[in-house]
Amino acid sequence: MEAPQPAPGDDRARHRAHLGRGFNWLGGATIIAKVTDFATILAVLLYLTKAQLGTGSLVIAFGMIVEAFDGLGTGDALVQAPDIARRQLDTLFWFILAVAVAMAGATLLAAPLVARLYGVPGIAGLFLAVALKQPLVAAAVIPLARLNRGLRYEAIAVVNLSATFGAAGTRLAIAIAGGGAWALAGGYLASGVFILAGAGLASPFRPRLRFRFGDISPLLRFGLRSASANIFEQVFKNIDFLLVGWFYGAAALALYRVAFDVAMEPAMAIGTIINRAALPVFARAAAVPAHLTDALLWSLRRVAVLNAPLMMGLCLMAGPLMRLLHDAQGQSYAAAAWPLRILALAAILRIVSQLITPVLVGTGRPGRAAWVAAATLGLLSLGIVAAGLYFPARSGIIAVSCVWFAAYPPLLGWGAWYLHRHWRIGFGALLRPFLAPGAGIAGLVLLDVVGRSVLGQGAVAEIGIALGATLLAYAGLFWHARRTRHAGLA
Repeated sequence: MEAPQPAPGDDRARHRAHLGRGFNWLGGATIIAKVTDFATILAVLLYLTKAQLGTGSLVIAFGMIVEAFDGLGTGDALVQAPDIARRQLDTLFWFILAVAVAMAGATLLAAPLVARLYGVPGIAGLFLAVALKQPLVAAAVIPLARLNRGLRYEAIAVVNLSATFGAAGTRLAIAIAGGGAWALAGGYLASGVFILAGAGLASPFRPRLRFRFGDISPLLRFGLRSASANIFEQVFKNIDFLLVGWFYGAAALALYRVAFDVAMEPAMAIGTIINRAALPVFARAAAVPAHLTDALLWSLRRVAVLNAPLMMGLCLMAGPLMRLLHDAQGQSYAAAAWPLRILALAAILRIVSQLITPVLVGTGRPGRAAWVAAATLGLLSLGIVAAGLYFPARSGIIAVSCVWFAAYPPLLGWGAWYLHRHWRIGFGALLRPFLAPGAGIAGLVLLDVVGRSVLGQGAVAEIGIALGATLLAYAGLFWHARRTRHAGLA
């Protein structure tokens, strides 16, 4: 006798529930993490010169690219695999650790070459932090994949927060002690220590001493395709730092880094939430196109509501905020205001485009995800090289910011075409999630203009008005979402 099948709406509601729980837990943790990061970065700026900040930023940019090789995509392979045997986990652990040790050795060998290419004194020694982090992150791959596979978003949130607090405390302590660029490198290394400790406590895994390559070959085939997408993505996230540092030097990179972090870090945090919460749900929903469509549109609505008002608020407060920031020598970051405005607008497009990757990987097309990442990386790299060749430093970082804004419309256009062709998702359906946030942004700008005309200007006043308008926009959007949800249930 056949088991009774669930009602047609049950799976769809279950996918929404998993997405909602993932967004709520990971989103709450990310908000706390980013507020912590932002506060400590502002404090660290007071103790670092622009040259020191630029030097540390270069090291971390290289480190993030090296870190993308850890696991070779096998974490994603574990999340989407139907079944995993214990012997596969044992073999995979030792394979991942061996690759990480090899990458750490390659990093130390390449450090003197990087120092000569960039001409930055003392930068080679900072790569020790990058090398030491690789085995730590590698050892955490399987515990984190098991947490994701089990949709244990609460535990993942705690692990992320522990890593954030540990890295932030280390970064600030080294800066206050006069460690200079080591503040950034030390914080980067500390995050790996706390990620491994948190993942090990939340999902204990003790590998056995056995290795059989045949057990993991199917995971590696999927993982290598997924890893190529992740490597391209990490290069994509950091190529601008490497090229800006190459063309304009460490001090100009510091200006660009501050603008980029303030604008893009919140968007990248939301992107992390998307990838972690949406990937396992999209993988489960892929068998039924209607369920995948519903999960994707739900994610688009949540992303637009979370990201768009914040980015517009940052645009409005960019000038006064950057005028208030100074480095250890008392020099202002005011020149970062226009790059911040442009990057904040680009972040709205970027965060939407990041949903393409979990759709492709979750539906079993990691190779296509790698192709998309490579194409976008090519557009960005060519644009930044052109900006570096034709613009001086002050206008150059503005030109680089414009390249970011121009890189996403082609990607979004391709993504809309792909979803329409392969999953029958109409263009109108993809636009509807952005109607309410668009209205919220319009109201936010109007409130800011009225507030400045009534309350006057001045850096602190302008920031307060923009912040208040942003909070009111969020309140209106959440009220609208609640009202719409209740109307749908009536």
